[in-house]
This record gives sequence, C-alpha cells and structure tokens, in this order.
Amino acid sequence: MSEATSGHAIETLQVEDRRYPPSPAFSQQANAKPEIYAQSFDDFWSEESKRITFFEPWKQLYEWKPPYAKWYIGGQLNVCYNCVDRHVESGLGDKVAYFWEGEPEDDRREITFGQLQKEVVRFANGLKKLGVKKGTHVGIYMGMIPDLPVAMLACTRIGAPFTVVFGGFSGESLSG
Repeated sequence: MSEATSGHAIETLQVEDRRYPPSPAFSQQANAKPEIYAQSFDDFWSEESKRITFFEPWKQLYEWKPPYAKWYIGGQLNVCYNCVDRHVESGLGDKVAYFWEGEPEDDRREITFGQLQKEVVRFANGLKKLGVKKGTHVGIYMGMIPDLPVAMLACTRIGAPFTVVFGGFSGESLSG
C-alpha cells in the first residue's frame, strides 16, 4: 500500500490549503476594502450597528460564552421597521423592495416598499385578530409566493417568533 493510500490519506484530504485569489477586476468592485481589516473587531461592529435603527440603544456590544453569543445587548429594535418602515419614512416608498418570479417565468411582480408596508400591516392586523401577539409562536405553511415575505415580516412586526414550513409537505405528513 502506498503512503498516499495509507491512513494519512484521510487527514490529507481533510486539509484544504489551496487559495484562489479573485481577479483584480472582481477585487476592484468588492465591498470589503482593506481598510475594514485595519479596524478592530469592536470598532467594526459598533460602526455597523449605526446602519440599524434601534428603539433602545445597546449597552454592550456582545457577549461570547461558547457556544452562545449575544449581540447588541440591551438594545431594542424591530426587524420589520428596519426592513420596511424606515425605507418608506425616508422617501423610498416607490422603490422596489423585492422582485418575485413565479412559474411560469413570465409570472413576475415588483413589490415596492410602500406596497410591502401596506400588506405587512394588513397581515399583522389579521394575525392580531386571530389572537397572535408578542411571543406567540407561528408556523407559516405557504408556498414560495409574494405573500411569504409579507407573512414573515408581519410576524416580526408583532414580535411573534415564526418558522416557515415547506409548502410541499402534505397535511398528512405534517400532522404526525
């Protein structure tokens, strides 16, 4: 048996140290500039937090107790506000929030931030009428349709944790 096929072969295959540098053209348009690496970890993430709207500012940047990590401790935010409302408030209501493409491929929609906000508020109010409130666990059983992000954002607006269940499962497979 050759050394290449001996017990050391597995260890050799588990180590990957080849590098494939990006082309100069690709590097030129990258968002990660060398200056970013010069910042300290704390300074970088502290600066990044300014890109998010906090309703209550954070007091401690992070807490790392492996395997658990907490970020922006003491801060309060709303994901829906950060994803939708602040864009409408800043005058971007007519800008496209996301593009949706269905099947067949010519089934397409552009959803603006204004439209998204209106639908999310409507969906959140519907959930509230059904008794969903902050802390209520919600399962979303829906296909990949334009209303899926609406349902997810409606849950975050209320503060209801959710899980998305693959829409291809039958009712029978989910009941057991």
